[in-house]
Amino acid sequence: MPNAQLHPVTAGVDEVGRGALFGPVVAAAVIVPPTAVSPLRQAGVTDSKKLTAKRRVQLALMIKQMAPYAVGMASVYEIDRLNILQASLLAMRRSIARISPQPELCLVDGNQPIPQLPMTQKTVVKGDQHELAIAAASIIAKVWRDDLIIRLDHRYPGYDLASNKGYGSAKHRAGIAEQGISRQHRTSFRTCQVNEQGSFGI
Repeated sequence: MPNAQLHPVTAGVDEVGRGALFGPVVAAAVIVPPTAVSPLRQAGVTDSKKLTAKRRVQLALMIKQMAPYAVGMASVYEIDRLNILQASLLAMRRSIARISPQPELCLVDGNQPIPQLPMTQKTVVKGDQHELAIAAASIIAKVWRDDLIIRLDHRYPGYDLASNKGYGSAKHRAGIAEQGISRQHRTSFRTCQVNEQGSFGI
């Protein structure tokens, strides 16, 4: 049996920004070659939420040097049109479409399969804690999205985006209450909608 069949090219896929009020949802796909498994594990690659921002940046640089990766995203418009789940799956599919070489198997974080994926996939609940490739993807996606939101903070001031990365912190909600929403806010999310009292949020 050919070695390629014993060890199919496998990508880990994860998304970030699903619960944010502002900005796109971002996904990454990472193929961890056998030579990178031990160094990345020893370096502490794990679920991005368990790492400090500084450590995520350091590990993202290491991953990029050792493993093929690609990033995909779905815009705020797509989130509001499709819903956040479908937009997240779309971002994942886009990240897979952009990675080279194309994987034969995708390990997808969570329990939702990606629609219309042309290769075999396997969903892995809490995959960013159990699969190295998914953990690497979570780090790449998080660092990429954080950098984007920090840049957008200059264009959309008043929401404390550089600190909250688009999530619903107290300062972010206060900014919405004071100045309304921007073009990058998700109008399908209740916090970004005007209620019966004429103010934003619930």
